[in-house]
Amino acid sequence: MNPKAEYGARLALRQTEAAREELASRRVSNARLLVAIAGVVVAFFVFGETVLSPWWLVPPLALFVVLVVIHSRIEERLTRARRAAQFYQSGLDRLEGRWIGHGERGERFLNSGHVYADDLDVFGKGGLFELLSTARTRPGEDVLAGWLLAPAEWQQVEARQQAVAELRPRLDVREDFAILGEAARAEMHAETIAAWGESAKVDLPQWLRPVAALLCVAVLVTFLLYMAQLTKRTPVLGALFVVLGLTLAFRTKADQIANRVEASSHDLELLSSLIERFERETFTSPGLDALSQRIRTTGHPASIEIAKLRGLVERVDWEHNIFFRPIAAALLWRLQLAIAVERWRARSGRAIRDWLTAIGEFEALLALSAYSFEHPADPFPEFSHEKGWFHAEGLGHPLMPEENCVRNDVQLGGPLRLLVVSGSNMSGKSTLLRSVGLNAVLAWAGAPVRAIRLVLSPLSLGVSIRVLDSLQDGKSRFYAEITRIREIVELTEQSRPVLFLMDEMLSGTNSHDRRIGAEAIVRSLVDRGAIGMITTHDLALAHIAGSLGPAAANVHFADTLVDGNLHFDYRLEPGVVERSNALELMRAVGLKV
Repeated sequence: MNPKAEYGARLALRQTEAAREELASRRVSNARLLVAIAGVVVAFFVFGETVLSPWWLVPPLALFVVLVVIHSRIEERLTRARRAAQFYQSGLDRLEGRWIGHGERGERFLNSGHVYADDLDVFGKGGLFELLSTARTRPGEDVLAGWLLAPAEWQQVEARQQAVAELRPRLDVREDFAILGEAARAEMHAETIAAWGESAKVDLPQWLRPVAALLCVAVLVTFLLYMAQLTKRTPVLGALFVVLGLTLAFRTKADQIANRVEASSHDLELLSSLIERFERETFTSPGLDALSQRIRTTGHPASIEIAKLRGLVERVDWEHNIFFRPIAAALLWRLQLAIAVERWRARSGRAIRDWLTAIGEFEALLALSAYSFEHPADPFPEFSHEKGWFHAEGLGHPLMPEENCVRNDVQLGGPLRLLVVSGSNMSGKSTLLRSVGLNAVLAWAGAPVRAIRLVLSPLSLGVSIRVLDSLQDGKSRFYAEITRIREIVELTEQSRPVLFLMDEMLSGTNSHDRRIGAEAIVRSLVDRGAIGMITTHDLALAHIAGSLGPAAANVHFADTLVDGNLHFDYRLEPGVVERSNALELMRAVGLKV
């Protein structure tokens, strides 16, 4: 399928459906108004002039109720059509480069201390998370963010790739989750219902359940015998007296159970709609099949378990009916339902968190499958068992529109461990580092990458691109940078080789100290098995490559000056850059230098 054509066709269809339902809604609303007016007129002649029998009120009242039901169903279909149209419009916006600032930015996941998230624009306006995330629930966003923040094991990544490939053509599933999850985004409190399921058991004695059931039977039997005039009222009153005593003895605990489940039942109902949609799908990939099994934690489909709880909660609500309340009191209604709710929670309560996590993982996979569908030319990366390997052909920046993306080959691994990238300002050095870093993040999250081909080994990523000073913490930019470099060096103590990316390394100090410090740091990283890239416009640092022999190489971005204007081709070339454009840039903005 052509993603743009498919989105456009489906958007037009959903907009047509929405227009049709909107017209129907107006017509039914007008009909309700006319019926209401007719009812008022009839009521005048029934209660005012007393010309008509009260039975004349039945037809307009019945018709009004029918129209209310019809209008409610039309509004549901209208809401679904509008949400579906917005879903496909958002897809078109991503394809046409209008997505920045319109999606979920994931700013709650921002952490300035993370070793690459802020430097690579993983979160925030125009970040990778905003591009990828179509999740409608908080667990879905949490899982996706977690995948972007920490590389998985290659077996996990391969399972995600298979799942994404299977989900890629399933547009209907993504549409339904977008529609169903829209309410869940605003109203579902995932942690609240998970905590309810895992909270301490309310202590109720084992004998309470059979005793409550026997008392209920006793009340019914004695009442029926009394009504049949076979016994006096003493047995009924005696049974009711015992019921009253049991109610008072366990009233606090019954209220505690009922109030807590009523607070969580709405959230579970929202979760149930997502689970029901998930359960309708069949899967062949191992990862998705494993998710299906997790939804059946208790041996039964989660939707059935939630439906049982919803039935219990609905019966708890019956007690609020003024006519049913006396009957409920006589039958120990609240206490018996509280016992049933606690039994449900003992059986399925601890599975709620697993259900939430499974749905969150499914939403994260749906997000990656949407990205894969929208970028059919982007392949899945391949994995190497080499120590420290990153070989990319036609590597591009995944946050840039494809038509504006200039691609380059980047090869690190084997004898070559370091690339020193020189070039003038705005020539593309930082963009190259972010291209490498973001594609590594995508690769280890299980997503396709912006490259013709990418082969990489398990890597820990450490990045120093956007390091800023902090007035509050009393840290200069240089101090913040060397702190980040120390964190990157510490990564080498872990089992995975490190991929380090450092922009304008040690620019906060003089050229002499900078060259000595930079050479010592990169030599230490290379000796520890790391691979990486550093950029500089200080040509003194370009000599680092020579000091490391075959383990390092110089590459550069060049620019040309034509009629006083600088031109960049953003193509990575071997060797050291031969000129600087700083003076030309100063003159271009009007400075006399």
